[in-house]
Amino acid sequence: MKLIPTTVGLCLTASVLAACGGGGSGGGKDDAEIVDGGTFTMALNADPGNLDPHSSVSSALFSISQLSYDHLFNTNFDDGTIESGLASKWDVKGTTVTATLAEGVTCSDGSELKASDVVANFDYIADPKNESPLLGAFLPAGATSKADDAARTVTITLAAPAPFVLQGLSNIAIVCADGLKDRTALAKASAGTGPYELTKAEPGNQYTYSIREGYTWGPDGATTATKGMPDTIVMKIVENESTAANLLLSDGLNGAIVSGTDRKRLDAAKLTTYDTATLTGEQWYNQTKGRPTVDPKVRLALTQALDLPELQKVLTGGSGKPATTFAALDPVACPGDSVSGALPKQDVDAAKAVLSAADLPDLTFVYNPASGSGVSAAAELAVEQWKAAGVTVKAKSQNVTAIQETVFGTGNWDIAWLPVNVNSPDQLVPFLSGPSTPDGTNFANITNDDYEAGVQKASAMNGQEGCETWLEAESALVEAADVIPFANSIGKAYRAKATFDYPGQMVPTSIRMLAN
Repeated sequence: MKLIPTTVGLCLTASVLAACGGGGSGGGKDDAEIVDGGTFTMALNADPGNLDPHSSVSSALFSISQLSYDHLFNTNFDDGTIESGLASKWDVKGTTVTATLAEGVTCSDGSELKASDVVANFDYIADPKNESPLLGAFLPAGATSKADDAARTVTITLAAPAPFVLQGLSNIAIVCADGLKDRTALAKASAGTGPYELTKAEPGNQYTYSIREGYTWGPDGATTATKGMPDTIVMKIVENESTAANLLLSDGLNGAIVSGTDRKRLDAAKLTTYDTATLTGEQWYNQTKGRPTVDPKVRLALTQALDLPELQKVLTGGSGKPATTFAALDPVACPGDSVSGALPKQDVDAAKAVLSAADLPDLTFVYNPASGSGVSAAAELAVEQWKAAGVTVKAKSQNVTAIQETVFGTGNWDIAWLPVNVNSPDQLVPFLSGPSTPDGTNFANITNDDYEAGVQKASAMNGQEGCETWLEAESALVEAADVIPFANSIGKAYRAKATFDYPGQMVPTSIRMLAN
């Protein structure tokens, strides 16, 4: 099982984990002459590992999957509406979703995509033995699917109402028949209908993709015949932000996410950006039996010991804002504030009393510093504040791969800073309830009856009609100090000699190469 880190560190870009949004800004040369062909190079701050798009919800895999795989639907990142993808028509009636595939969709091997191929994707994810983390997050648990190849229709029957089902399905990459026959080959190859095909995989270094001619079924009808599309895309692994900034300024990259102090010199160079709002500060407690943080009084005290506004300021370099919802990526399905009113206030004396009586061992605190120097500085400050409250917390800086192994594998952690980014609250349910690892994605082993009751009630409502209930359910998690979201920021995708959209993941059909 894997987690989607934050889009600017990672995007459970659910996200994502999933869909997110933003817009272009800054100075620069977006009005420069558009040129065809060439090579576009984008930085990834972590290697995606297994390239099977159904194996993980890490942002690195989501970002790279966009190149060679399509989705049944796409989400418009400006207003959240559903747009065409592999499906040209769709309809939702109660618990039944029907989609009609566009004509002429072909796979990278030249074969035609069939409705039965799409259903085979959903069947694979729906089978618990395959342990796909997409089950429950993007494909509702208990959903069944059937195909009519002659009519090119896919029918999905839900076990219960799912208010944001189309948004969830728009995050599932569709694998072609050739890849479905041998999923082991997908680890280092692609088998999709997307605008680009993987031609060379160099794990730990870079992944090279070549354009597909005749592609016409992209988001809202996007096509590779559009002027300015690159012939080749290289996704280069660059874990260090300063290195990525250097490469942007020396023509070694066309795009990179930069969140730390290197922004100043990139802004001075007047590079344009695509800006995306993200949840960047989110504190989790390990509630597995035997861990000190299984005690709600301990979790509350550890939270009360912290000056969260100061941590938010340090983490974001003074440019962020307090977190207000768990699902924070634009377009936010349920805007509002589920956090502020439920957040425990700082009370160091109360924290000292509880933590002293608890006689805690040293606690393990893990975090990922990939999104800038502010993360490490904030982590050091948190450790100092916990020390002032009488508890010793040992911080461990880990890259994306290591921290996922810790929370989903070894379980050797008590506190984790691991933002999970999605745009609709239903996509978070498997991370906040249900089976824990290794049987599910509830990596913190959270059990909150009020949250689960709220989810059940909200899930029976239609779309945004249930938003108030979704937000109340999230508040229950904050009040119990199960999860503490505390910082939002604006992630910037910097662009050099190219323009593109980056709403959580790069949109390949939006790339336009520029003359200078």
